[in-house]
Amino acid sequence: MPSPVSAAPLRKIVHVDMDAFYASVEQRDAPELKGQPVVVAWRGARSVVCAASYEARRFGVRSAMPAVRAERLCPHAVFVPPDFPRYKAVSRQIRAIFARHTDLIEPLSLDEAYLDVTETKTGMPSATATAEAIRAAIREETGLTASAGIAPNKFLAKIASDWRKPDGQLVLRPRDVDAFLQPLPVGRLPGVGQVTERRLARLGIATVGDLRGLGQAELERTFGRWGARLHRLSMGVDDNPVQPERPTMQVSSEDTFPEDLPLSSLAPHIQRLAEKTWAGYQRERARDPQRLARTVVLKLKTADFRILTRSLTLPALPADAQGLAEVACELRQRVDLPRETLYRLVGVGLSGFVDGEGETAQIDLFEARDPGDA
Repeated sequence: MPSPVSAAPLRKIVHVDMDAFYASVEQRDAPELKGQPVVVAWRGARSVVCAASYEARRFGVRSAMPAVRAERLCPHAVFVPPDFPRYKAVSRQIRAIFARHTDLIEPLSLDEAYLDVTETKTGMPSATATAEAIRAAIREETGLTASAGIAPNKFLAKIASDWRKPDGQLVLRPRDVDAFLQPLPVGRLPGVGQVTERRLARLGIATVGDLRGLGQAELERTFGRWGARLHRLSMGVDDNPVQPERPTMQVSSEDTFPEDLPLSSLAPHIQRLAEKTWAGYQRERARDPQRLARTVVLKLKTADFRILTRSLTLPALPADAQGLAEVACELRQRVDLPRETLYRLVGVGLSGFVDGEGETAQIDLFEARDPGDA
């Protein structure tokens, strides 16, 4: 069955992803770190890895890994505390390079962004040439390397940018999409986490081609609305445009404790985080008074790094930070783990934003989460 990717709006999308960004900035600014396994993280039992150089990745070190595990995997790693103001300054340099080519830039984080280069300011002959020029400018002006994916839509461009890392790029033309997608493991699809991957494996689905063969009706019976999206992804379809100003999806604050705590001891921390979250929400409202949050979210991470979220959507949001804290504290009652379970992190968030007419904000494809992994 041919992919209907050409039925989507014809766009030329570039996804640019910096290579081991934080660690590469550290290696650039401290020449003695070049060639060394660099781990950007504070040392200690409570810390997690912010980034790892490619030398450290060879030992299995990855972002979001507990720092103590990274140290076990790579005992000779050089640990460097993160310097986010410096990383943000470099990110601004990189975005200025993007802006020479197009105004349609959708940042995903400090180190990656989508660019719609269907029409460019430079008049370059192709998206491939544009991506090459951007990567060359990044290398010359920042001393860093970036990888890029070029494709007819965002979903495919993001997958492609990871294909020839570091310091490479892959072009997926519409005619190439089918052959590229079908043999991919289903876990490469955005939003397909380990839970969904296991459920698909029980159905005999290992590749994107297998997923496509299952058909939309069967996927919807098994996964509901998520099944319809899975089917579209398996066909290479993503109609989401590059959004230069993405609407806020969540305002949140979280904190890791110096020592693990039981659920019953979290109220003071929830109160403090609710105040920070409420202040952030008020700043968001000042920018756009028409956007209102409807959902209170409580995030927890257990001592063994299991992440839980509990949420409640309300007819009207609490009137102040105290009300937010009270709702978040009540959400602890929905946690069904044993009473003796200890927690290393708690977070309080506001989500479910609606506009002035009550329309719920839509989540972008790469913000979506596998519902089974929540």
